[in-house]
Amino acid sequence: MDPDGRNHPPLAGDEVTTLRAFLDYHRDTLRWKVEGLTQAQQAQRLEPSTMTLGGMMKHLALVESSWFEVVLGGGDYMPPFDGIDWEKDQDWDWDSAVEDTPEQLRALFDEAVTRADRVIDEAVASPSGLDTLSARPSRRSGNPYSLRWILLHMIEEYARHNGHADLIRESIDGLTGD
Repeated sequence: MDPDGRNHPPLAGDEVTTLRAFLDYHRDTLRWKVEGLTQAQQAQRLEPSTMTLGGMMKHLALVESSWFEVVLGGGDYMPPFDGIDWEKDQDWDWDSAVEDTPEQLRALFDEAVTRADRVIDEAVASPSGLDTLSARPSRRSGNPYSLRWILLHMIEEYARHNGHADLIRESIDGLTGD
């Protein structure tokens, strides 16, 4: 463990171990970026963006549920995302986070990660492993995604948002670091 509590991915490992370790590293990076902030701080924006760290936590909880439970597994969104009228408010995850405490956001995020990891574990244990195909296809091509593609996409999603989180957190209290 390094001082901020994140486990660094191995320098040499098999593909599954390496992909999952990078995903976990980025999940932990987001947790680190919101650690110790108040509800008001998690709702703070860095103009001109409307992004907040709380909204990012809730958004990434939704993304975890969407890619792993819905797309890969073919199930439904986890609560509370399963009861949202997404046509009415496509940014509900981002906008509603201002009403949530840091503890609520962390619990939601951690629950989404736990549920996603169960789906990943099941797929990795199957004979297809990283080649396991999603239950739901791409809306663009009509073809299914592989678990490998989804894991790489999630790493990219976190890396992009963690860059945003770096800037927002620094604007709140000066905390910097990768």
